[in-house]
Amino acid sequence: MMHRMDEKIEHLTDTLKADYTEGRTIDALIKFDHPDKNIVIDIIYKLRQIIFPGFFRDPNYHVYTLRNQISMLLEDIIFNLTKQITIVLEYLPEMKASGPAAMAAKAEEITFAFLEMIPKIRDLIETDVEATYDGDPAAFNKDEIIYSYPGLFAIFVNRIAHELHLLGVPLIPRIMTEYAHSQTGIDIHPGASLGRYFFIDHGTGIVIGETTVIGDNVKVYQGVTLGALSTRGGQQLKSKKRHPTICDNVTIYSGASILGGDTVIGRDVVVGANAFITHSVPDGAKVSIKTQELRYRYNSSHPEKTEQEDDNAWFYII
Repeated sequence: MMHRMDEKIEHLTDTLKADYTEGRTIDALIKFDHPDKNIVIDIIYKLRQIIFPGFFRDPNYHVYTLRNQISMLLEDIIFNLTKQITIVLEYLPEMKASGPAAMAAKAEEITFAFLEMIPKIRDLIETDVEATYDGDPAAFNKDEIIYSYPGLFAIFVNRIAHELHLLGVPLIPRIMTEYAHSQTGIDIHPGASLGRYFFIDHGTGIVIGETTVIGDNVKVYQGVTLGALSTRGGQQLKSKKRHPTICDNVTIYSGASILGGDTVIGRDVVVGANAFITHSVPDGAKVSIKTQELRYRYNSSHPEKTEQEDDNAWFYII
């Protein structure tokens, strides 16, 4: 029995080895290391401890002062982030040609430049906590928001990833935001620019594309898409503005789709639920879909009934 099992394993091994020689993308045996997703995720959580020092702590760290805690976290982040950035710089042709020593030095430079941005990130996240508390009557207190709101977690990860994206780091920012996506159902590309006082309510199903620009005091509800009109151009569209610009003080209710790089939603606009927008909207407008007819079907003893929805039906939220 064992002999037959060995033969089957050998046969499968030979079959798979032969299958790796087809020259496809998935067949590539890349010689340099790949980034470690688990380490990148661990960096997210260690950065969260630095950004929220009184809320999140690693029980494995037995420290007695805030200074010691920060020092230990920074040492760990610097070591791991520098190593991961060194690995992904291999994907940049101009860096790969420079050699391992130059890539390691560049990675260290990027890591410290990123860490210098933490006070800025913390300042932005403080405004996000404020916006969430002020905008959500269901919030018990700010602690509840920090500990449990998926919208704030997705925004926090994006603010970290966006700074790495601006520093030209490949892959790692996207690993970070896709991890947040998997945890929250909120998909924010690291290239998207988020203003101050950004509030995501509920959040599930939100998509915010790479070249989206969002101003200050913007509120977004579940199921909203800030996307591109078309991606049929594929890689030819890379680096072009494909996603909308949302100006200050805009509210976008659930299920709305706003598409296109030339689409600008002006200041103080309210976009109603399920609206589909592909053109710019002037300041102060309220956009809603046309009133829909509701139809009620009963049994044979009751006639069919139809009526118009309330004109403000689009405004209803959970």
